[in-house]
Amino acid sequence: MKEAAQGQVVEGAQCKVVSGVHAGKSGTVRDVKTSKTGHVTITVVQVNGERVKTLAKNVVVK
Repeated sequence: MKEAAQGQVVEGAQCKVVSGVHAGKSGTVRDVKTSKTGHVTITVVQVNGERVKTLAKNVVVK
């Protein structure tokens, strides 16, 4: 069920991090994975090349 709730977070989508440690950062979604506990994690690659790892529930797709 969690994968269906996070269906809009797909690799290549533009997103903005709205909560968590990296709130306010934005970029392209890369490396979508589901952990052993069922949480969906993503890597957000910013325009300047910096990578940020966060939970998919912390982002909003533009």
